[in-house]
Amino acid sequence: MGNRNAPGALSRRRFQGPRSVAQARRFVRAVLDGAARELVDTAELLVSELVTNAVLHADTEVEVSAGAEDGTVHVRIRDHRPDRGLVPHDCPPYAGTGQGLALVDRLAFRHGVDTGTEDKTVWFELRSDGPPPQQRGWEAPVPSSCAGRTVTLIDVPRALYAVSQQHRSTLLREMALAMAAGADLGVLPEDLAVAQDISNVISACVAGALRQQPAEAEIGSLPLEMPPDAAVAVRVLWAVLDLAEEAAREERLLTLPSLPRSRVFTQWLLGQIAGQLSGEHPTAWTVVPREPGAGPSEPVPWDTGHVEASRVPMIAADERNLIIAANGPAADMLGWHPDELVGQSLTTLMPEHLRQRHTGAFTSLLLTGQPRILGRSVPLPALHREGRLVPVRLFIQTQETGDGRTVFVAQLTPRASAPVAPPHPWARSRSLPTPQETTGTGLPPSAALGGRRETGRGLAGTSALDRLALVADTGAALSNALDLIEGLQRVGGILTERLADWCAVDLLAENAEVERVCVVHRAPHGELPEYEGPLPRVSESAGGPLARALRGAGPLLLTESPTPSQAASPLDDQYLELLRTIGADSAVVAPLRARREIIGALTVARSGPSRPFTEEDLPLVDDLVRTIALGVDNARLYQETRNIAERLQRSLLPVLPDIGNLQLAARYAASSTTAQVGGDWYDSFVVPNGDTALVIGDVTGHNLDAAIAMSQLRSMLRGIAVDRQEPPETVLRRLDMANHSLYREATATCIYSLLKGSPDGPWELVHSSAGHLPPLLVMPDGRTRYLEDGSGLLLGMDPDMPRPRGRNAIPAHATVLLYTDGLIERRDESLDHAMERLRRRAGALAGEPLHVFCDELLIGLGADSEDDIAVLAARPVN
Repeated sequence: MGNRNAPGALSRRRFQGPRSVAQARRFVRAVLDGAARELVDTAELLVSELVTNAVLHADTEVEVSAGAEDGTVHVRIRDHRPDRGLVPHDCPPYAGTGQGLALVDRLAFRHGVDTGTEDKTVWFELRSDGPPPQQRGWEAPVPSSCAGRTVTLIDVPRALYAVSQQHRSTLLREMALAMAAGADLGVLPEDLAVAQDISNVISACVAGALRQQPAEAEIGSLPLEMPPDAAVAVRVLWAVLDLAEEAAREERLLTLPSLPRSRVFTQWLLGQIAGQLSGEHPTAWTVVPREPGAGPSEPVPWDTGHVEASRVPMIAADERNLIIAANGPAADMLGWHPDELVGQSLTTLMPEHLRQRHTGAFTSLLLTGQPRILGRSVPLPALHREGRLVPVRLFIQTQETGDGRTVFVAQLTPRASAPVAPPHPWARSRSLPTPQETTGTGLPPSAALGGRRETGRGLAGTSALDRLALVADTGAALSNALDLIEGLQRVGGILTERLADWCAVDLLAENAEVERVCVVHRAPHGELPEYEGPLPRVSESAGGPLARALRGAGPLLLTESPTPSQAASPLDDQYLELLRTIGADSAVVAPLRARREIIGALTVARSGPSRPFTEEDLPLVDDLVRTIALGVDNARLYQETRNIAERLQRSLLPVLPDIGNLQLAARYAASSTTAQVGGDWYDSFVVPNGDTALVIGDVTGHNLDAAIAMSQLRSMLRGIAVDRQEPPETVLRRLDMANHSLYREATATCIYSLLKGSPDGPWELVHSSAGHLPPLLVMPDGRTRYLEDGSGLLLGMDPDMPRPRGRNAIPAHATVLLYTDGLIERRDESLDHAMERLRRRAGALAGEPLHVFCDELLIGLGADSEDDIAVLAARPVN
């Protein structure tokens, strides 16, 4: 090798094995004794990193040479594996691996690598005076083996790749160190060497491919030039990583196992490389099936702005279990200000009885990589700042930061029994009265603000098929979104990608109020959130473009920069300020019409004079606003129906009676996949003779009709039970007769039971069931049995059929559980297995307080339920 960088005299020493890292540090400090303190410390740090690299990746004898001459420190580290080239990584400061070469690059005055036929030498120089050279970086950053056959990785998310690459390197490093110390991890040393080699090749090839991609691209396809014979080595790497993951879960390595999505991504990455090298066709990451907790098909890079701007209650936490972001809806729901939540532990928002459970589950996730509730919709209570419980459905997903960290993002959806946030001011709208001069300024609809028109190509050269596709994609973006605002933001993304530079959507509310719900720019992070939110009212004096569109004029073509003199009202002034801010040289503003009413306006704008909007673009914009208006109107109608149904459902949930020696608890959770309403119900009340009635039922259906039928049956049942005070089977028979008199007869299941007993006991449950699942009796010691006597026909079948009665003694401190089928039934599972799971779960909770008993049942069994869930539990305490 060349010796142009070697000083006159260097002290040398050979090392081998993991202990050589500490020995090399001591050797360098001893040799450089007398040099400047800061240079010795820096040299010791860099030698430690480079010798560690040599131990891990070269696995040969390492020779360290060091010396100082004329105020310059020279250090050289030589190994005997020239075929293992250097692979620098772009790592964040906190990353556990990949820092060695980056540290040398930042701290050394000069550095480089010399590769010979039998060895290679990494060297650096340190100086305390003089500026560092302008040229930085390594001379040989990419292994020569990164060439051969092309492997195409489709839809690679940069953030997720960074996470998996860092963790892959960490696992291999820890496995090498553990094996060098004598640990038996089931891996042959030669297989580990192959795994490290091919892992470096993959990292180098992906890094090279990423450098060819736009820096702002969050997801894209990467062509990799891989060695043609690398398939076997990749499969060895895959097997080694599986064993490393197992060792990490068993806490035999000093690292945590992968989280679910990172694990799935690594398997996809290695499977794609090995498979394509063997002749298989590529499969995009975005279409790979996910296991629970592995996240959505399209991974979303972490951006705190997404949480803060969302209208859905959202809270984000890091791997330390600390809140790092919270938005206004979530904070309002729980009685906090968003800034007050940041930095607090997540357990602050949990009731006492769930904190230990959460800590255990979170720790288990980090230690084992096995999720329990990630990617699942789980009903549970949150803790309000005032101490009361707020029933919510919790949905948690992981997201990755651009520098490789993992963030846990939780959506909190209020359940029907929780207070409902007031609707957005634009939740309902009405058309504005159209003044005699609908165009305000008297200009024709297509006139420019200043009366001047420009000509331009616009979309004139676009094919009819492309225009039709744009309209269709816009409609699909709205119809596929779960939230109206999210849908409109997707629409804005489509329009700014294919039609305009800017897009804004304004929606009308009652009393001529306007809210700007989104402002979107085609560039990443080009939003203007300060221009979103409530706008001034549409007053009679308003005559600007937006006001005219909101009165029904348009589409209006604006081809000249606005002037302040054209603002006749606060709304006009705000709109013209927006156009000036975004630098619009041409724009089109068009009304959104639905059911013969104006519900809002769409503005699309272009910056720069090279391709202004023209009149040829107006028909396309008109088609777009028709599609958008239809989607907005449908979303509003759907949300209004949900709000009505939810208020109805909440109003029907009863207040449980307060009985001295009898504890009662109940829970209700709507389906995680349907509207927040259904036919499940529970009820409890004291009949005049002193017995406590326990009722649970389920009307067929999961819609507003089911909720209405449920409310009728519930009211009739309570009236019959209180008035007649008859045995349960008689009450159910009378209820069935009354059900047949309804205009829309309902088919339903129901249990009506009476819990009888003096304040000091003994207690007895007398019940009759109309086709409902049997009550479960949970003894204080955890023994369980179903009370299967008293079962009869469903309501709505034959009111003349005799109904049986069941009678069972209830010991003190035993729990009677009534429940609907949504708690236990799952697709592709027999009812016997489902009921056995409920028995085991309830028996394990026998000693818990009754409210904890109900919450844990809902959390453990109610996640992802496609049906409504109602639970009613009673426990005599004497």
